[in-house]
Amino acid sequence: MSSINNEGEYMEVTISFVAVVLAALSTMIVGSLWYGKMGFYDTWAKLAKVKVDANFDNKKAAVLYGTAFLGSVVTAAVLAYFAEVTFKALGGDFVSVTLWVGFLGWLGFTAARIHMHDSFEGRRKKLTLINVSHEFVTIMVMALVIGLVG
Repeated sequence: MSSINNEGEYMEVTISFVAVVLAALSTMIVGSLWYGKMGFYDTWAKLAKVKVDANFDNKKAAVLYGTAFLGSVVTAAVLAYFAEVTFKALGGDFVSVTLWVGFLGWLGFTAARIHMHDSFEGRRKKLTLINVSHEFVTIMVMALVIGLVG
């Protein structure tokens, strides 16, 4: 991929496929810990009014987790791309740049948007805090993986 730098010239932007896949896998681990029985499952499920699906089978699980993983691949690829562009434009330490880009992305595109939607939907603040905090940890772990591997 290429992008235009601040001098109006094209610069080559490459992202690591391995870093993207590992970062996407990290979201599955963070999510299973965060929303698992040892994490916030009981509180989250009660506040989100999650109902157990008696017909939940392997096919539904494959679709659910498959699409979740694909969404995480997209997020990881975009994070890796923006981190690389920022790193090439500003320099510095790639891990620090990636963490900073991850934080800014979480703050501006995730936390602010979840808060807005939850406010208008009348969701409990505790539920918003659980979900926004999960996204913070998820994005920062993804950024760390991308920064270290990519």
